[in-house]
Amino acid sequence: MLGFLRRRRQERKGYELYGAAVAAARQPWFYRELGVPDTLDGRFDLVGLHAFLVIRRLAALPPPGPDLAQAVFDAMFSDMDTNLREMGVSDLAVGKRVKTMWEAFHGRAAAYESALAADDAALATALLRNVWRGGEPVGDAPQRLARLVRRQAAALAAMPAEALLAGCLSFPAAEEVPA
Repeated sequence: MLGFLRRRRQERKGYELYGAAVAAARQPWFYRELGVPDTLDGRFDLVGLHAFLVIRRLAALPPPGPDLAQAVFDAMFSDMDTNLREMGVSDLAVGKRVKTMWEAFHGRAAAYESALAADDAALATALLRNVWRGGEPVGDAPQRLARLVRRQAAALAAMPAEALLAGCLSFPAAEEVPA
């Protein structure tokens, strides 16, 4: 019984952290100022980017950090499944669509991880390729988004582990990134 309660508590924290990532990704600034496509794909890419940052930070913590990172990942794809069903995607197609999204997320996470280890130009290139998908960003939007991603990663790194493990986090406001 205790194991069940612990899993439920971990699952709830995963949803709370995922919810914070979604809230950060839905800031109108991304769509208005950077020209991120306000489409299902554009929203998925921003949610995935923010979820990646949370998962990355949690995975770097000692236990139970990695388990909570998995709970955030699970919450994300449970939400994707639910959203697809609400949009009217058939039960038979949902699994395939979620698998495609899962693969896309993993590919982007690998690209962002290596770009974060490199320089701002590499990060801006990865963001351009994945967030705008060959479309036209507004001005220097990929560079501005790269600066924000670095700022967010630094803010998450500075956040006390206790707060994260309790399911609490906040992202810097996107509007705070200079042009």
